This record gives sequence, structure tokens and C-alpha cells, in this order.
Amino acid sequence: MTSQDAVTATPAQGTPLPPPPPEEPHGLGASLEPADALAKAQGTYPYAADLWAEGLLWAAVLRAPHPHARIVAVDTAQAAAMPGVRAVVTHADVPGDPHHGRGIADRPAFAHEVVRHYGEPIAAVAADHPDTARLAAAAIAVEYEVLDPVTDPEQAFEAGPLHPDGNIVRHLPLRYGDAEITGEVVVEGLYRVGRQDPAPIGAEAGLAVPRPDGGVELYTASTDPHTDRDRVAACFGLPAEQVKVVVTGVPGAMADREDLSVQIPLGLLALRTGCPVKLAAGREESFLGHAHRHPTLLRYRHHADAEGKLLKVEAQILMDAGAYSDGSHEALAAAVAFAAGPYVVPHAVIDGWAVRTNNPPAGHVRGEGALQVCAAYEGQMDKLAAALGMDPAELRARNVMATGDLLPTGQTVTCPAPVAELLSAVRDEPLPPLPKDSPQDEWLLPGGPGGAGEPGAVRRGVGHALGMVHLLGAEGADEVSTATVKVEGPVATVLCAAVETGQGFATLARQIVQEVLGVDEVRVAPVDTDQPPAGPGARGRHTWVSAGAVERAAKMVRTQLLQPLAATFGMSTELLSIADGKITSYDGVLSTTVAEALDGKELWATAQCRPHPTEPLDDTGQGDAFVGLAFAAIRAVVDVDIELGSVRVVELAVAQDVGRVLNPAQCRARIEAGLTQGVGAALTEHLRVARGVVRHPDFTGYALPTALDAPRTRIVKLVEERDVVAPFGAKSVSAVPLVVAPAAVAAAVRAATGRPVNRLPIRPATIVAP
Repeated sequence: MTSQDAVTATPAQGTPLPPPPPEEPHGLGASLEPADALAKAQGTYPYAADLWAEGLLWAAVLRAPHPHARIVAVDTAQAAAMPGVRAVVTHADVPGDPHHGRGIADRPAFAHEVVRHYGEPIAAVAADHPDTARLAAAAIAVEYEVLDPVTDPEQAFEAGPLHPDGNIVRHLPLRYGDAEITGEVVVEGLYRVGRQDPAPIGAEAGLAVPRPDGGVELYTASTDPHTDRDRVAACFGLPAEQVKVVVTGVPGAMADREDLSVQIPLGLLALRTGCPVKLAAGREESFLGHAHRHPTLLRYRHHADAEGKLLKVEAQILMDAGAYSDGSHEALAAAVAFAAGPYVVPHAVIDGWAVRTNNPPAGHVRGEGALQVCAAYEGQMDKLAAALGMDPAELRARNVMATGDLLPTGQTVTCPAPVAELLSAVRDEPLPPLPKDSPQDEWLLPGGPGGAGEPGAVRRGVGHALGMVHLLGAEGADEVSTATVKVEGPVATVLCAAVETGQGFATLARQIVQEVLGVDEVRVAPVDTDQPPAGPGARGRHTWVSAGAVERAAKMVRTQLLQPLAATFGMSTELLSIADGKITSYDGVLSTTVAEALDGKELWATAQCRPHPTEPLDDTGQGDAFVGLAFAAIRAVVDVDIELGSVRVVELAVAQDVGRVLNPAQCRARIEAGLTQGVGAALTEHLRVARGVVRHPDFTGYALPTALDAPRTRIVKLVEERDVVAPFGAKSVSAVPLVVAPAAVAAAVRAATGRPVNRLPIRPATIVAP
């Protein structure tokens, strides 16, 4: 018997048949593996830094060494004369609009006349070797008149204008209820949140290729290619159709991918030289070239009655926007609207400002605005509990928000808001055991065996925090996405310009088509600007609007598929169902496979998804500004060395409002990632800036949490109460644990030490008693 016969032979009588192979995960609710997982794990997945083209030139950018200076003269002659240098461009070489920006176009492509922040681009060079390009950029002679920088956002109100648009990006006052009411118990606090960086493992990179029609193609890790195309086309003085953005592999994305970075210098150099031009930023340039989380100063006063019911919240929120506005309008709106947290507050007086300084620009970083105020209002809840002699978790339970309550903006919370259920879940969860006195447990002490002090100096603390984020854009943003679904033979293809940034959209799109059409093999086409726009990937947009567009397109194809069968049997398509690749009628008369029904036909449909509109907040902070909300509760357990000030996060227990779990493995991974990033914001991540100059822009000076720092995480409850206005009823899951985790860690450190913890990240000096 041949080996092939051995494979196909029938087992002998009495020999048990081998178990059938496990079915591949299929459709919504399954933990479908990402199609690119193996390539990423093996290091073969193509990112922007891996791109190549025939006749490639290399780019380098000259950046300002001062946070504030007047540019007296720029001399590029020496750089242009260097062997191998093909082009040098400055502000004078921008053929179109010299300014760009998200929402407000206030940022110059290259600094002109004035430098407003450390690391601002001055010029760019293209050369035949990357070292030549860097040497040529360094050879550009710039004469500066150094000016005093304004780096304290409180000074920005009185300082001279740093920008033609002034120093105040936005002032947003909120007035709700009776401003004069006073509670029986009043607590005040001053809080500071530092400058967290996106710190992508893959630094910014891109490739620009000139086109025969005089345009240019940009291959970059963009998360909003159509907006990028429109902004760079305006700078290049070209119509949008002559600029094409092709999205390459995105190695994670927040502010570092949602603002322009390498696109303008690359495109200008490619247009100038007529050659492909590549730029791969180093780590220092990455830190200097993208936006960071808004450093924020928050002053709070909470009023409550003797039973612990909140009466009024007063707050002043000052956000440092850095040199340019970027995403500060949106961040401030979230901060002001959520300044009281997921609590019922009948009266509120809140003022928020975003101001320009000579610090590095701040922009969209996951949970912007919401994270900063969460740290402050949860600190206030702990203070209020102490003043009342009440358990902090019990105080929170007495004030939690529910569906039907009002935000201080006057908007009714119409989505599921199971805040009480979330808090109860983490309160009731058993606490982790204390470490035993053994050498192995030295690893479990703050700082590890080489950095811990005496075990007797370690105190354990438990803290709770609640928080919320908004979903999609706000204040009238037009949230729309378009998708096309094609079916040909056994393969379905999804075309949608929603960029896969690690949030799992490409996997979700496959699951949707599998669910609706019963087709196993689903491919998601690469993204470029030849497709209709889908918008940015922030705030869970693609789980809502892009996935909604894919579902609608798939259902339209489903109707095309079922209509001939329904007509043949004299029934409506609603009486036919598709499951496991089979089409059956309600009465069982019809039963066929999807493949047989297709019979070589090509079917396709295009659809859009646009959620209900929102409105801008008015001059008293009132308005229906948000499409949806998501909530989480976290209990943090920490061990603190009160002599050294070191902190180890033992465990984070989270209960979260998710609407519906569409991919269990992906949902868990996103929550755990948000929690770990929140630990970084709480304890280690702070981009140090002294008088506007970034200090140590590298991974020795900027401490990311490693695998050893990641705490044990327990997802104790996922509340699947579907939001009826959202496709599938699902909510995005990654932002809200990041927002709440720092506040929970701070609460636990307060409980362990009895010290006021009012600054993030938490410094050892805050913990160690004077």
C-alpha cells in the first residue's frame, strides 16, 4: 500500500475514526485570527520603512535647535553643493498653501520667520545616500535670533502673541444648573497630568514617487489617507486627484500617524527631483516630529451633602496645546464635557482653555481630554470620601450615572450606561493574595530584587476609579464611511478606506461578510485614496461607521444573491437564511449552497454608514455633542515602597461596557493593551521638556512599561447591553481602560501611603513623606 493509499484508506472494522479537524472560527462572535498575524510575528510584514523603488533618493529634515527664535537667514548653498545632494527645499519652495493643520491650518510646512517649538522643520534634503542627506541637512546654515520661550501655559494669557492667531486656541465655558449653590462638604484639589508620547515601536517613514502627470504618490502609514491627501495637495499647489496616498503597514497609531509628519518634505523633494524619495525617521526625530498628549493643569472644587450626594462641580482646565492647535479643539471639548465624570451632578461651573506655548505640539492621543479629567475628578472623589469618613467605592456608588441621566452639557445619556453594575463587579471581585516571604517573591516587590528596599517598607493599597469616553467625532463632525463588497466565485472582497492600525478592522470586516453572506474566504483590499473616504481611525470610528458600511454593502449583495431563488420559489428573501455556507428556506423546501447559488456570478454593492448628527457646544457648554459613550470601572491593587517611592501594580481588575463582543480574543487584547498603556501614563511615561527643549528623546529617557511592568489584568465583567443606534450594538473597547487605569492606580497609591497623589505620572517624591 502506497503512502497515498495509507492516507485515504478506510479504517479497519472497530478502529475508531480520528476526530474531525476543528472548525475555523467563523463570523461575528468568533475569535477569528488576523490575516496578517503570522507575517507580523515572523517579521516579514511590509511596513513603510521596508519600501524600495528604482532610483531611490533619501531624505533628511533639518529641525530647529531652539523652542523660540526668529529666523534671520537660511543659507542652503553649502548643502546643495555637496556631492550626491539632489535637492534642498525650505519654506520658499512650497508652491501652494504654506500652512496645514487638523481643523485649523495654523502650522507651516517649514518654519518661516519664526521658530515656535523645538524640533520644528526648517528644511529638507534629498540625496543618493541617507548619510549624505543627514550631513547635508546639518550643513544648512541658519542664523537665529533666540527669543525667550513661553513654556508655562498660565503665562500664555499674559505673554505676547506667539502666533498670528493669538495664544488662546479655545476657551470653552460650561454652565449647568445653579452656579451659586454650595454643599455641606467642600473639597478642593490641584492636579497635573504630564506629556505622554505615543512612542510607536515603528518610527515614521514613507516613500514619495513622482507621477507622469506632474503629481505624486505617497506611500505612508497614514490613518486618514484622504485628509492627508487633501492637506498635502493644498501645500503642493496640486488638485487632489494628482496626489495619491497609498497606506502601507501601520505599526500602531495615535497622534504619530494622524498628523502630517514626513508627507510634505517627501512629496516636495520627489516633485523637485523627479525621483522616488524615501525617509525613515530615527527615534529622536520621531519624538520631535509628532504630537503628544496635552499636559494639563486642573483645579477642582466638589460640593456634596452630608450623605455624600454630589451637588456641584467647579473646575478650571488648562491644556497646553504647544505651538499649534492640532487636535486641541476636540480634546478640550471632551475634557470640559466629562469634567464631572460618570456621576450625576445637578450643578456645574467649568471653564476650559487650550493655549499655545513654545512647547512641542499636542494632539490626538487615545482618550484625549477624558484621561486628564478622569485623574482629577477621581482624585476629588477620594478626597470627598475622606472628608465624609466614607468608603471611596461606596461614595462612587451613591452618585453613578445611568441611562436617562443628563451630562452637564444638557445631553441625555440615551446609550446603555451600566456604571453601577461595572462598579459592583470590580468591588465584589476577590483580592489577589499577598506575596509570601520567600526569595522567589522578591521579583514581586516594587523595583524587583535589585531595586527593592526592605520588605517591611512595602505597603499595599486598593483603589477604584470610574471613567467614560465618547465614541466617534463630536460637535457636528460628519462621521461617514463608504464600503464596497464584491463576491466572485468562492471569494469575497471588501474595499474600504478604513485603515487597519491594529484595532482589528480588517478582521472584523471579514467576520461581517462571513456572517451575512456565508462566504468563508474574505479578502480586505489594500487602502488608497482611489477608494471613497472612510475617515480617521480614532475613537472607535471604524467599529461603528466603517463596519456599518461593510454590513450594509454585504446585505445588499445578499439580497442580489437571494432574489432569484426567492422568485423561483415564490417567496420573499426574508424567508431565506444563510448559515455555514448554506441557503435554506423557513420551511426547508429550499436548501442549496452559497457556491451553487452564485454559479459563477459576480455580485457587488457599495453602501455608506452615517450616524445621527451632533451639534457644537454653545457658549455655555450646552449641546448634544456626542454620538455615543462608553464606560469602565477599574480596581487597582498596588504595592508601594514608602521609603524608595517605587510602585508595583499587582493587578488591575476591569469591568467594561462593550455593547457586544464581536471578536472575544481581539476584545480582550485591546482591553489589556489599554490597561498597560494606562499603567505607563500613571507611573513612567513622561516626555521631559525643560524650557521648551525636549530632554532625552529616546527609550532610555522615555520609559515605556515592559512585559515585566505589565500588571496582571482580570476582565471580571463585560456588559453586553447593545447600543441600538450602533451597528451590531458594539462599542469600541481600547480607549476607556486607558483613560481609567491611571486614576485607579493613583487611587491605590493614595490608599497605600495616605499621601495626596495629584500628579501623573506619579513621582517617587510624591510618595515618600518629607
